[in-house]
Amino acid sequence: MEDKILRFAVAGVGGIGRSHISGIEQNKHALLTAVCDIDAELENEYTGSVKFYTDYNQMLKDEEIDVAVICVPDQIHKEYTVTALRAGIHVLCEKPMALQTDDCREMIQASRETGKKLMIGQVCRKAPGFMLAKQLVDAGEIGELFFVESEYAHDYAKIPGRGGWRIDPVNLRHPVIGGGCHAIDLLRWIAGNPSEVFAYANRKMLKSWPVDDCTVAIMKFPDGVIGKVMTSIGCKRTYTMRTVLYGSRGTIICDNTSPEITLQREYNNKDGQRIVTKQLPVDINNHNIASEIEEMCDAVIGNTDVPTDGIEGASTVAVGCAIVESAAAGEKVLVDYNF
Repeated sequence: MEDKILRFAVAGVGGIGRSHISGIEQNKHALLTAVCDIDAELENEYTGSVKFYTDYNQMLKDEEIDVAVICVPDQIHKEYTVTALRAGIHVLCEKPMALQTDDCREMIQASRETGKKLMIGQVCRKAPGFMLAKQLVDAGEIGELFFVESEYAHDYAKIPGRGGWRIDPVNLRHPVIGGGCHAIDLLRWIAGNPSEVFAYANRKMLKSWPVDDCTVAIMKFPDGVIGKVMTSIGCKRTYTMRTVLYGSRGTIICDNTSPEITLQREYNNKDGQRIVTKQLPVDINNHNIASEIEEMCDAVIGNTDVPTDGIEGASTVAVGCAIVESAAAGEKVLVDYNF
C-alpha cells in the first residue's frame, strides 16, 4: 500500500472538478494523469505530465488511467460513468449519482458486470460538523431519535451553471435531486431509508426557471422517526445546510459552514432536570473532497468496498425522485429501493 500509486483522470474541470484535482494532489497514493473539458482554452493550465483532452472517449483510451472522476453536469453522469466502467476504469462520480433511478440502475449494473468500483461523492458525509453529529447520535448522546430535519438553502439566481445546464428545459435537473440530495443523503445516513414521502413545491423566486425553486418534503423513517427536507434555490441568504436532530434526551443543531455545532442535553442533578447547552468546535470543510479521494484510494488499493457505493447513491436519488413525484401529484409516494 505504501508504494501504490493510482492514476486519476478528471472529467469536467469547473469549480467542483478543481476541488477534486486539489484532493488528488494532496493524496500520496493519487497522481493526476489526465483532465478532460470541452473548453480547449483550459489546456494552458495543465502542463508537464498531465494530459489534456477535449474528447472524453479519447481520454479513456489512455491505458495509464486507474480512476475516472466524473464532475460533468448531472445530466450526463450516467453516460460518462458507464463508459468509464466498461473501459475497465474505477469511477468516483459527483453527486447526484444521476437524475433518474433507471440511470442509477444502469450504472450499478455496469459496476457489477465489470467488477470496477463505483463511488458516489456524497460529500456532506465528510463535513466535520455532520460527522460529529452522527457520532453523537450513534453513541446515544441525545437518546432515541424522533424527528430529523435538514435543508439545502442556496441562491442559484446568478449561477445557472456553465452553458446553462442547471436550467436546461429538455434535460430537467430538479433542484431536489441535484442540490437537495445533500440534505436527503445526510438524513438517510443518520436516520436510515425513508419509506414514504409527501411534498409541496412552488416557484416564487426563480420564475423564469423550468423547475420549482422551493420544495418541502415530509418523510417516514425507520423506527417511527419522522423527518423533513427543505430545498430552496432562490432564497436570499448565504448557503447553508442547517440540520436539527431531535432525540429523547437532547437535540443537535449543526450545519456545514459554522465552526461549531450545538448540543443541548437534559441532565439530572440535585435540583432536578435541566437542559445544558454545549458548543462543540469543528473545522469548517463543507467540501471535504480530499477525504473522498482518500476513501477511493483505500478501496481500490485494498480491494475493499467504498462506503458511498452505487446503492447508496441510487437510494438518495430514489428519495429525491419520490419527492418530485409527490409534489407534482399531490399525494404520498412510496420510495422504491429496488436496485
